[in-house]
Amino acid sequence: MAGKTVTNGAARCGLNGAALDRPQQGKTGMGRVDLIGAGPGDPELLTLRALRLLQQADVVVHDRLVSAEVMACVPAHVRRIPVGKAAGFHPVPQEQINALLVELARSGLTVARLKGGDPTIFGRGGEEFEAVTHAGIPCDYIPGITAAQGAAASARFPLTHRGLATGLRHVTGHRARDAALDLDWASLADPQTTLAVYMGAANVAEIARELIRHGMPSDLPVLAVSQASTPQEKRLLATLKDIAAALARKPLPTPVLFIIGHVAAMADDCDLPHESYRPEWRLVAHG
Repeated sequence: MAGKTVTNGAARCGLNGAALDRPQQGKTGMGRVDLIGAGPGDPELLTLRALRLLQQADVVVHDRLVSAEVMACVPAHVRRIPVGKAAGFHPVPQEQINALLVELARSGLTVARLKGGDPTIFGRGGEEFEAVTHAGIPCDYIPGITAAQGAAASARFPLTHRGLATGLRHVTGHRARDAALDLDWASLADPQTTLAVYMGAANVAEIARELIRHGMPSDLPVLAVSQASTPQEKRLLATLKDIAAALARKPLPTPVLFIIGHVAAMADDCDLPHESYRPEWRLVAHG
């Protein structure tokens, strides 16, 4: 499997072993839950704190969007429980995930709840935090690089830029149970603000139409990105009026992030053949 070279523990981060060590939580009392952002996929974009907690966990409860390269940072002996969701397919309902985290921590385990991107940005981390802390279990957020940041860094363009974008907004392009979008289109249709739309592939035609109807320029650049920062990353650049048709002609694996704004035109290598993307990457499995 392709991926950036990762090695174990301190050597990966250039730290000595002591810097990553922490006394293990006692298994006879209450455990804890850490809501950890896995970032967009590149393991080198993990925070040092996230890496340390992953290596000290007793069990990792992880989402579908956590890359294989990030999962390789988890020690081989650590139990892994997949609870991933896809559009229209929720094999483990959110309520069961909440209950699972509580049950594991109450049994005295140190639980790493590993979520793609940042757990506080469209990751339902708030619901899990509430469930865990309501049960009296210690819980912390460990931020991760969200998809918009990872995509912008990978394509080498800024999300804000003097004279092009004075602000940045993150919005969801999907509602639970496929409910109608109820976004404040008038406030979003500001060409001086970069708009990052998460999980919007199914509704991209409606999103583009409503933004244009509320005053967004129809020729505004839009960058669609899938699997940002990984060797499988794919990008598609179009205008706001053409993005839905362009994506229909050249579908990207979901979920798809859309970055709408003048800065999207600054993206590098949108037509890069991704079969040869960063060929120096390779994966060395942990353990």
